[in-house]
Amino acid sequence: MTKKVHLDHAHLLHLLKAMIRIRHFEAKCVELYQAQKILGFLHLYDGEEAVSVGVMEALTQDDAVIATYREHGQALARGVDPKCLMAEMMGKLNGCCRGRGGSMHFFDRARRFYGGNAIVGGGLPLALGVALADKMQRRSTVTACFFGEGAVDEGEFHETLNLAKLWRLPILFVCENNLYSMGMAVERAEADTDFVHKASGYRVAGEKVDGMDVVAVESAARNAIDRIRSENDPYFLECRTYRFRAHSMFDAQLYRSKDEVEAWRKKGPIVRFQTWLEANRLIKPEELAAIEEEVDKEIAAAVAFAEAGGLEPVSEVERFVTMEAVPS
Repeated sequence: MTKKVHLDHAHLLHLLKAMIRIRHFEAKCVELYQAQKILGFLHLYDGEEAVSVGVMEALTQDDAVIATYREHGQALARGVDPKCLMAEMMGKLNGCCRGRGGSMHFFDRARRFYGGNAIVGGGLPLALGVALADKMQRRSTVTACFFGEGAVDEGEFHETLNLAKLWRLPILFVCENNLYSMGMAVERAEADTDFVHKASGYRVAGEKVDGMDVVAVESAARNAIDRIRSENDPYFLECRTYRFRAHSMFDAQLYRSKDEVEAWRKKGPIVRFQTWLEANRLIKPEELAAIEEEVDKEIAAAVAFAEAGGLEPVSEVERFVTMEAVPS
């Protein structure tokens, strides 16, 4: 049972704009990738925007976030500067990790955004450590840990949920179940596709939520975080969603049909939310146009910022291999 979100006009437009920002940012990344200005791997979040936007709305700035290798949307929804993210995508020195991390390794310490992670399930034990550190330092914070349904197969998932429950750590586990692992439907990989059931095996409470409905996700996340704070216990949220794009730019998608993808696009999170706003006369055409224009200006500024950035000097390559100083 989830409680309702306060849906005033400003908040509705904010949710829509946040999702459109992610969608347009990634569309520009595809262009830059095809122009070979972005190199390496590129895993897009297209179709999953409602999950990160809904969850981030429920967090405070003091809470921590652990992301996945599909973390462009998670970083933008957390409020990380699009300019620094685009520069990082292009491997530039003015990126959020000096261009060393690229698409899968965004990081922003000031926003407690502790990174994407190229390893499936690799973020789970990191979330455990962050939450344990916060608890030991008596901070009243929650750690939100995003991971895909493919991570549920990993040992880290089981070890982390077990210890999180045993140590009663304030972690919100956000399973972004987009129905496909790297190249296989979830039904072909999992004997039990009820991930909430798997979490309950470690006595971690949880629920499923429609991950294509941003309001439903925000409501479920607020409810979950209230429970985590009041009961000092982890919580599991399975967000059923769908990725419209391939696993990465090198995926031929032989495991699903184009008709299936098109059917899901028609009920995608942005078109669904926008259609609902229009049907209920909660947004005017000029407001939608203004959002689109503002977002496109933000992204154009981000590209210009990235283009103007330099590359890490060769002389600095070995810097940060070891820690320069122990933080106080």
